[in-house]
Amino acid sequence: MTQQQCRTGFVWHETFMWHDQGSYAGVLPPGGYVQPGRHFDTADTKRRFKNLLDASGLGAALRPIAPRAATDEELLRVHSREYLQRVKDLSAAGGGDAGFFAPIGRGGFEIAARATGGVISAVEAVVRGEVRNAYALVRPAGHHAEPDLGKGFCIFGNVAITARHARTALAIERVAIVDWDVHHGNGAQKIFWTDPTVLTISVHQDRSFPPDSGFAHEIGAGAGAGYNINIPLPAGCGHGTYVEAFSRCVLPALRAFRPGLILVSCGFDAGAMDPLGRMVLHSETFRQLTAFMMEVADETCGGRLVLAHEGGYSEPMVPFLGLAVVEQLAGTRSGVEDPFLPIVAADPAHAVLPHHELAIAQAEIHVRRLAASVSPTQPTSPSR
Repeated sequence: MTQQQCRTGFVWHETFMWHDQGSYAGVLPPGGYVQPGRHFDTADTKRRFKNLLDASGLGAALRPIAPRAATDEELLRVHSREYLQRVKDLSAAGGGDAGFFAPIGRGGFEIAARATGGVISAVEAVVRGEVRNAYALVRPAGHHAEPDLGKGFCIFGNVAITARHARTALAIERVAIVDWDVHHGNGAQKIFWTDPTVLTISVHQDRSFPPDSGFAHEIGAGAGAGYNINIPLPAGCGHGTYVEAFSRCVLPALRAFRPGLILVSCGFDAGAMDPLGRMVLHSETFRQLTAFMMEVADETCGGRLVLAHEGGYSEPMVPFLGLAVVEQLAGTRSGVEDPFLPIVAADPAHAVLPHHELAIAQAEIHVRRLAASVSPTQPTSPSR
């Protein structure tokens, strides 16, 4: 496959890999008896993903999308002016923590603004019809960032800001955000809590991070009541449970909402070997989830689909999970076999157990309510 044939866009910039959290020990700052070490969110995981795309030959076929820096005006569609200034000040002063476990280094503001702008650039390319879908391999991640607080390695709400941009600048009537990172998408939930024009869906490990959010009963408020859906799954879920959750909850919710654009917060930390998650997914799971998103995007919004990179901290495994997603987006196979697949696929955790079923059934209640509340006269988004 050549660039002429491939209609999948790809966002990448070397400076994303220069985002520096300092000498953390996993998730903890050094001090006392905590010896300095490496932060879990290393550049290596993302760079190895990009390297595998290139080594497989698929990278050369993708349509490059040059990221631009998000403007202050765009960042302020989600974040407070005070928070924006705090990030700028920390960046200029040599670094610090922008919130709760959200460290940045010198120049971190510029890198984070380019990461947000990279997701915006991907959506603009999709909406203009230059590409059919896109993957934005950006860093730092964004799905935990709140309006006035960085959180969980996230500085700016990359996907949330892009959703606002799509609504405000690109005249997309309704946007859906699907978050399959192993941790709760608390940022989008908080930002769009009262907004019925943005449907937020988070499929995550129950009470992992943040431990005080992501419960099934959190459905939004006011005009946005019913437009936030959480599917908190017990630790230890595998392929079967995720496929069931998407088939019974995520896809029906998207079909009822009929968005004009689907954004995916694409974390790989539900992979079986991730140090910060306790799920048992493999590359074929992520390939299937991507196929689901493409299917419903074709049905509802002319295929408009953009995935933005979030978490995922297993340096050896993440590249193969990411390759499966990009292969699916591009409609091709690179010929690279995932060496982790036979190991993880043999795990008995892929069965749907009774307590998994209960968690899905609880979320299903809210999906049915959403379907009942959405007007059947809502216009279908134009196809391309």
